[in-house]
Amino acid sequence: MPTFATDDGVNIHYQVAGQGLPLIFSHEFAGDITSWEPQVNFFARRYRVITYCHRGYPPSGVPEEPGAYSQERLVADMQELLTHLGIEAAYVAGLSMGAATALSFAIALPDMCRALVVAATGTGSTDRERHLEAFRQNVQRLQSEGMGGFAGEYASGPTRVQFQRKDPVGWEKFRAGLAAHSAMGSALMTQGVQLKRPTVFQLEEEMRRMTVPTLLMVGDEDEPCIEPMLFMKRCIPGSGLVMFPQSGHAINLEEPALFNSTVLDFLTAVEAGAWATRV
Repeated sequence: MPTFATDDGVNIHYQVAGQGLPLIFSHEFAGDITSWEPQVNFFARRYRVITYCHRGYPPSGVPEEPGAYSQERLVADMQELLTHLGIEAAYVAGLSMGAATALSFAIALPDMCRALVVAATGTGSTDRERHLEAFRQNVQRLQSEGMGGFAGEYASGPTRVQFQRKDPVGWEKFRAGLAAHSAMGSALMTQGVQLKRPTVFQLEEEMRRMTVPTLLMVGDEDEPCIEPMLFMKRCIPGSGLVMFPQSGHAINLEEPALFNSTVLDFLTAVEAGAWATRV
């Protein structure tokens, strides 16, 4: 897996597969580059697919300074990776934390974003204090217990049990991958990103000004994300919203065929000039 160094000296590991228009995927807090395997296998037949591990997620570097982790830094990492690859504009997709990064990227750098896929994001936007306290407790557990016990409980949460029910083999691979993450990197990411990033509701003005074609996707049992995703649909003029039935948070792994076909239909419509913008 190749590596490049960011402007603040952090090594980012990435993978490129396929040929065609570039399509970059940004992973969630509990995932890593392997979270996108079903998408790489599918989209690399048609697109130049880029996946990577965020800083804090080995084999990418795990800086020890808390200031090395922020929403703005994640956007900069994506920009620098695309620039490193000589890509001026790409389709940008993400899930959860990665979707918040993708959205922030499209707001900050719209000329680099051909179209946007935002899946399962907005946790902490509603019932804010309860979620902030949960994030703080996650940091304490990661610092005191490491990844082992934390991973098992986190992977069995109320928005993850759907994946476990549908695909126990895939879920176990996900849980084991989470358990292998860096506890320090995960704790610092929680402190610098999840506890500090703006809520979806705080981005209303920026979203109303967006001109990037946008696909929104959420599971109908992903309670923390449903209201924020509906709000995004109301705000982003060129957006469409898809809700996956009886699905939780990791919809790209829970329902890979439905996820892939939905994204492909969206990209095809964008390429044909047939994706509408609400007036």
